[in-house]
Amino acid sequence: MMIDAHQHFWKIARGDYGWMGEHVAPLLRDFLPDDLRPLLARSGIARTILVQAAETEAETEFLLERAEATDFIAGVVGWLDMDDDAFPDRLARFRENPWFVGLRPMLQGLPEDDYILRPRVLKHLGLVAEAGLPFDILTFTRHLPHVLRALEAVPGLRAVVDHLSKPEIAAGGLDPWREHVAAVARFPNVSCKISGMVTEASADWVLEDLRPYVDHVVECFGEDRLMFGSDWPVATLAASYAEVCNAAHVLLGRHFGPAGMAKVFGGNAARFYGVEGR
Repeated sequence: MMIDAHQHFWKIARGDYGWMGEHVAPLLRDFLPDDLRPLLARSGIARTILVQAAETEAETEFLLERAEATDFIAGVVGWLDMDDDAFPDRLARFRENPWFVGLRPMLQGLPEDDYILRPRVLKHLGLVAEAGLPFDILTFTRHLPHVLRALEAVPGLRAVVDHLSKPEIAAGGLDPWREHVAAVARFPNVSCKISGMVTEASADWVLEDLRPYVDHVVECFGEDRLMFGSDWPVATLAASYAEVCNAAHVLLGRHFGPAGMAKVFGGNAARFYGVEGR
């Protein structure tokens, strides 16, 4: 079963998508299950992991409602305030919902690059690890040294790096991203999503622009710790759903046979997020 391990839905009228603006004008409309359904069918994808796009519990509740009502959603990666004293109780409450399968703070947009090392955040990250709850790491390259320190402090954390940690593909920059990603990959409980590349590339990107970055994470993580994600609809700023899927298939197909591709395009995500039976 093929799984898209990273997609979003939103309703603009909800009003809590603080990162949106005219710089992403094509995204300033509702994107909901009926918009994605035909795209999944054309690409042969059966299930998705729905990921938060707003830093509010209200949006997480909205996504959980969508999951319960939508046949192809396997689970939701939600948001909670990790620097709130009430975090343990909030986490326990959301974990009672069977559709809540992971947690993601939006580290890339926070004022402090080392937010994840705040004492209370690090303490709560330990609770996430103890619960065995998947943790999505949304970062740029500059955040990775701080992420490494957090992983050292909480070595049992089951985590996944979203979007290859957004390397500077448009500029062709590989370092220091390459070194930091290799260091993160040394933690055996950490995976990486093959996602979000097209929006980090130049407007006229071609497959060869993406290849060095895919090759590196393949070398670092291998077929058991990579998972495909479309990052739809954000990716539509640079490519169609089909183009994103095709790029991943072509670039990964150079490395993996049918068994490995089945892991990256479904099996790994099902295991990581615990949605095998859905």
